[in-house]
Amino acid sequence: MPDFALNQDVELLRLITTDDPQEWEALFAAARRQRETYYGREVYFRGLVEFTNYCKNDCYYCGIRCSNHQVKRYRLSLEQILQSCRVGDMLGFKTFVLQGGEDPWFTDQRVLEVVEAIRKEYPDHAITLSIGERSRKSYEAFFQAGANRYLLRHETANDAHYRKLHPAAMSLTERKDCLFTLKDIGYQVGAGFMVGTPFQTPENLLEDLRFLQALEPHMVGIGPFIPQADTPFGGYPGGTLELTLKMVALTRLLLPKALIPATTALGTIAPQGREKGLMAGANVVMPNLSPKEVRKLYALYDNKICTGDEAAECRFCMEGRIRNFGFVPNMTRGDVAGWNRSA
Repeated sequence: MPDFALNQDVELLRLITTDDPQEWEALFAAARRQRETYYGREVYFRGLVEFTNYCKNDCYYCGIRCSNHQVKRYRLSLEQILQSCRVGDMLGFKTFVLQGGEDPWFTDQRVLEVVEAIRKEYPDHAITLSIGERSRKSYEAFFQAGANRYLLRHETANDAHYRKLHPAAMSLTERKDCLFTLKDIGYQVGAGFMVGTPFQTPENLLEDLRFLQALEPHMVGIGPFIPQADTPFGGYPGGTLELTLKMVALTRLLLPKALIPATTALGTIAPQGREKGLMAGANVVMPNLSPKEVRKLYALYDNKICTGDEAAECRFCMEGRIRNFGFVPNMTRGDVAGWNRSA
């Protein structure tokens, strides 16, 4: 493995900003070797259920922000959520990722009903929640009910940059506190950030990487910023494939055991974006289990791929594509390397 001296901020900044394709390839190759040390060439599948596109927040980059009145809103019922999980189970998924906006209708009690119902039907599956900022008491209740993992992307670790992307009511301090709280409770925790957001600097990206080192999350979601036309950032350029892949590779080198998705956003900006994410060190994909009729409505950004596919199409298409790149699909729970489920 090349000696990249990633403990030095100057070297890390140089790698973030380098335009040398040969250096990119050396970085990607090093990330692949690092991933294979812990996970081989296996790619873990998670079944994604996007169960509500209501959100109380007004993030300037997000298509389901509360002030976007162009969005047709939806909420899945408990039975619809369970049916999505049943389809996923029939397709072999052992992890369900329940993702939604910060929807006040989904009170703690309603979330608990969902988690308890899934846990009752699928006692050995992993349940991941991605529903935003809640109190410690709420997180503890979900954990006790059977949720195993929690995804909460920090989006940017720099406070000044965070305030340029979010309204004043939102706080980076609060978001970071939630992440550390989740980890303290015992969740497998996922953080992450967007690449190429408005006003982002290389120094901001360096700060993201150093924050991840401090948090030591089990999962890291990294995707390019993609503008959504009905937001304040609708006219801004999106993040690039090359920089996003570099950030995936650097994250793999800094957090060798992390589970890192090759995101749908990567596949949206490039025809083989997800496959290239895997070649840069990622090792997770998340085909969509949501009912076909709501896929297009979960419009975080424009031109999202796979919105018209059935769940089986998503699963088998992705499996075939990653096999073509020499990877091995893994449909197990796919816990982070070294994780003790009984701890």
